[in-house]
Amino acid sequence: MKQLASFGRKLVRRRVLDFNQEETRFARCLSTLDLIALGVGATLGAGVYLLAGEVARQKAGPAIVICFLIAALSSVLAGLCYAEFGARVPKTGSAYLYSYVTVGEIWAFITGWNLILSYVIGTASVARAWSSTFDNLVEQKISSFFKASMSMDVPALAKYPDLFALILVMLLTGLLAFGVNESALVNKIFTGINLVVLGFIIISGLAKGDTKNWNLTTEDYLMTYNRTMTEKEIETQFGEGGFAPFGFKGILAGAATCFYAFVGFDCIATTSEEAKNPMRSIPIGIVASLLICFVAYFGVSAALTLMMPYFLLNTDSPLPEAFKYVHWDPARYIVAVGSLCALSTSLLGSMFPMPRVIYAMAEDGLLFRFLSRMHKKTKTPLIATIVSGIVAALMAFLFDLAALVDLMSIGTLLAYTLVAVCVLILRYQPGSLSGDASELKLVELERLEKSDTTEGDSGDEFHQELETTPLKERFSMRLLLFPSCDQPTNTSGMIVYATTTVVSVLFTALCVVLAVKGDEVIQGELAFLIPALVLTLLSLVCVAIIWRQPQSNESLNFKVPLLPVLPLVSIFVNVYLMMQLDGPTWARFAVWMAIGFIIYFCYGMKNSSEASNDSLKKKTPIFRPDGDSDVEGMTP
Repeated sequence: MKQLASFGRKLVRRRVLDFNQEETRFARCLSTLDLIALGVGATLGAGVYLLAGEVARQKAGPAIVICFLIAALSSVLAGLCYAEFGARVPKTGSAYLYSYVTVGEIWAFITGWNLILSYVIGTASVARAWSSTFDNLVEQKISSFFKASMSMDVPALAKYPDLFALILVMLLTGLLAFGVNESALVNKIFTGINLVVLGFIIISGLAKGDTKNWNLTTEDYLMTYNRTMTEKEIETQFGEGGFAPFGFKGILAGAATCFYAFVGFDCIATTSEEAKNPMRSIPIGIVASLLICFVAYFGVSAALTLMMPYFLLNTDSPLPEAFKYVHWDPARYIVAVGSLCALSTSLLGSMFPMPRVIYAMAEDGLLFRFLSRMHKKTKTPLIATIVSGIVAALMAFLFDLAALVDLMSIGTLLAYTLVAVCVLILRYQPGSLSGDASELKLVELERLEKSDTTEGDSGDEFHQELETTPLKERFSMRLLLFPSCDQPTNTSGMIVYATTTVVSVLFTALCVVLAVKGDEVIQGELAFLIPALVLTLLSLVCVAIIWRQPQSNESLNFKVPLLPVLPLVSIFVNVYLMMQLDGPTWARFAVWMAIGFIIYFCYGMKNSSEASNDSLKKKTPIFRPDGDSDVEGMTP
């Protein structure tokens, strides 16, 4: 039994941040502008040139602008959680590190392992998209040559080896290995060109647009095709007309697709040790990049649906066809330049954080330690950059990635979920992530002295202070809704930790019901409606319990507002989107996790830096399940 308990403690041991150590092995050279450009470049990829046409044509019509608004608000929830952690933890590692210091080692490994997969697949798929876009500009001469001379007819492999994509990934790997300054400069140039092109598209589209295209009728549709159609054909291809032809359901379906257009800003969180002033720059960079991306997506989708009727949009190349519709054919070349620049920045945005997450995991001993070697001159994680670049290049060279792209979503959404969970837990804990053990002990001794001097004196001001922040308290059911003081304690922190775990499980169960039997729930079938209502009610009870607990007054450069609502909404949205993914995607995820667990249990658990510190560690930044703490009352 003791061995099982020891094994369980190893899985949830947390990394203790020591800000007294040498500041960083990286070069601090990135400004706030660099971080904003990195976030915009990674987020505002080729999707802005393709996604608007697909969603407007098939799901939402002109209401795509509302889809992007809903998606942006959902993404901002995750962005705010990342921004708070950026202000708390000026260390590289992004969601992996945030999970490590809050919910434990096994969750940190799962997060980091899936982030690596997301970045590798993202890099390979964007490289192939870049190659395909360039191939289209030269009238498929590249693909025709390779299909004729190097055709591959093997399941899961691409139709031909994409040598162009391989060379592109290796060139950018060399750029990233050469130095952060050079990479940031190239990224700023391409991002600037992309924004100029998007500005041209928005202004010219709005100038040539016609507001009638936002209020089309069935007669307009029939006159365009000049043939009779059944009601089912009209409903499928045209909807009901007007601003939202496919109704509210179409808007929600479009918003779920548009949510992925905002994925990428989290790469900013991996720059904590390379930003000049991370605690200020990272929150600003994340929020500003999301705002810029929303304006770009909103403007392009509005311009596109104003230029031509949504039912005529070409889902493969919407913008060139739209300019052709308004007789601005040469604009297709401007769009092509912008698209290649967007793909370049998106590729850099996928490749930039990948070696940094690998470096952070290797430095902590969860992955092979040789991957954490730094280049003395360039101060970049050289081995991790080269290894991850080679793997991504080979995937782009050989594999058909269409079936793997959804795996990116699991890794990203899981990271978003855990960061929101971590923010929620930490804001209700006493102490500080950067709190020094000796300082905490001094505070404890001062309080004990005050306790001695005020014993028997109930009217003393010192006694009142102790009532505000008691050192110890026993758990009782009353504390769930009526905490004993207005400052976090061991018990209140434990309540939030446990309740957050419970509400996460309830959200997952509710999302499974909605994903599998959502239509039946909406139609009011009691067999599915009652479980959904019970799960919702229990979730609301958990929200009320968390809301009643006292929050920490720790001073931060940025804090998520409206706790606990915003992190909980973010958790629900992310879990719901994960539950929308199909069975084969989850099967591939299980295979990837099996490989990861073999590495962790055979290597990472024994070689973890925290394993060697277990006998020496006397403090922990937040709640520990076993209740051990050198400073009672300061860490739950």
